[in-house]
Amino acid sequence: MVDVDCQMSDASLMKNDIVLYGNRPVTSPYVMSVFVALNEKGLDFQFELLDLGAGEQHTSEYVARSVTNRVPTLKIEGEYLSESSAITEFLEERFAPGKFPRLYPADLHERARVRMAQALIRSDFMPIRVERSTETIFQNAAIAPLSPEALESKARLERIALALLTHGSGYVASEFSIADVDLATLLQRLVANGDNISPLLIEYANRIWQRPSVTKWLALTKYQGPRS
Repeated sequence: MVDVDCQMSDASLMKNDIVLYGNRPVTSPYVMSVFVALNEKGLDFQFELLDLGAGEQHTSEYVARSVTNRVPTLKIEGEYLSESSAITEFLEERFAPGKFPRLYPADLHERARVRMAQALIRSDFMPIRVERSTETIFQNAAIAPLSPEALESKARLERIALALLTHGSGYVASEFSIADVDLATLLQRLVANGDNISPLLIEYANRIWQRPSVTKWLALTKYQGPRS
C-alpha cells in the first residue's frame, strides 16, 4: 500500500480521520468520484493506494475493513463505507451544505436527476467502458477503433448526455454536482481518445475537468491531454 497526503483547507478535521482507499496506478473513475467529492467539500484526508494486480484488496486486513473488498472504500471516524455513490451521499449528509459546499442539489427533483445520472453512468455504456477504459486516459493505454457495439453505445451516450445538459445551466442540474464529474469522465473516455463527439459535449467534459478538484486527481495520473 502507498499513502498520498491530500491536504485540504478545513483545519477542524485531522487527516487520519478520513482515509480513502484507491488503486495503484490511479485509474478508477469511481475512486476519482470520491476523491473529487472530498476535495469539493474541502476535507483533509489520506489517500491510500492498493496494488489490485498484486491482490492487496484480498488481504485479511483489507477484507476486515471493506465489505466489498474493492475500491473505493472510505474510512471515516473509525467506520468504513464502500461504493462510490453511497460514499458521496454520505459525505453530503455528514458534511452538510451550509458549512460545506454542495455535491447534490437542494431541490428534490434535481437531486433525483443527479442520482439518476450517477446510476446510469455506473450501469450502462459497457462497450465504451471496455473499449475506452480509464487506463486509456490515465495511463495512456493503447486504443483500437471502436467496434459497432461501442459506436452504438456512443450514440446512446451522446443522446442522453445532450438531454441532460439542454436545460441551459451547463450542468446535469441547475448548478455543479458530483454527477457532472461522473458524466464528464465517461465522456472523456471518448474526448481524450480523439473519438468524434458533439462539440457541446467536448466543451462540457473539458470544462468540468478544469475544476481544481479534478486537476488534483489528474496530477496523480499520467494524463497528458487529449490524444492528437
